[in-house]
Amino acid sequence: MTDIGTEPVDEPLADLVSALRAQISPRGDLAPERVLCDQLRVTRHMLRKALKILRDSGDLKETKSGRRAANGAGGTPSAATLNQKRMVQSTNPFEVMEMRLMIEPALARLAALRASPDEIARIVEAASSAPNMTPSEADQAFHRAIAAGARNSLASELNYLLHCVQTDSRLRFTDSDADARTTENRVRERDAAHHAIAEAIAARDPDGAAEAMRSHLAAMQMKLMGRLGLTGLETG
Repeated sequence: MTDIGTEPVDEPLADLVSALRAQISPRGDLAPERVLCDQLRVTRHMLRKALKILRDSGDLKETKSGRRAANGAGGTPSAATLNQKRMVQSTNPFEVMEMRLMIEPALARLAALRASPDEIARIVEAASSAPNMTPSEADQAFHRAIAAGARNSLASELNYLLHCVQTDSRLRFTDSDADARTTENRVRERDAAHHAIAEAIAARDPDGAAEAMRSHLAAMQMKLMGRLGLTGLETG
């Protein structure tokens, strides 16, 4: 049994909650139930139990239109949303990349060791950008699938918060998040890097997965520095 919020739940349900949390889009919403059931290969009953846990924990709420949205996506800002805004105001893209380089190779390593076959299948599928997503949404879907597969709820939450800060509009001048500047060639290059990570995870190669993730993020960091005309880590 696993504790989520105040009540223990069985491991399959806990895994589903983690997978759904990783599916919350940068806009703060989830796909329709039918799509989620097909994608996650679960029954509607099981899905609704997991959605209730997310609502009860404050991660998800219903908007007036009935659409599920992440907490803080509308109405009065939550404390978590206000904290996120403060973090955005006090940070910069270089700090975000430094933190991603610290956290995400470790998550890739854990995913190679712990991810279930279904979670690995989702990681491999997300390595190819979905046509119905923007480039930044597709990128985040892949990295969140890895975080879910790592099966460390605290690390997954930290990674989720980090990506929320990165995707805030005030940080969208970074090369990795600017959809308007993302060409088809850049998407292909990114997908190739994602596939290298996914293949290492699927092969249960923790060292290879961590190194592939590190190389991918380091390349993103170098592109960011080049775009801003920096030759070193002079971020002041």
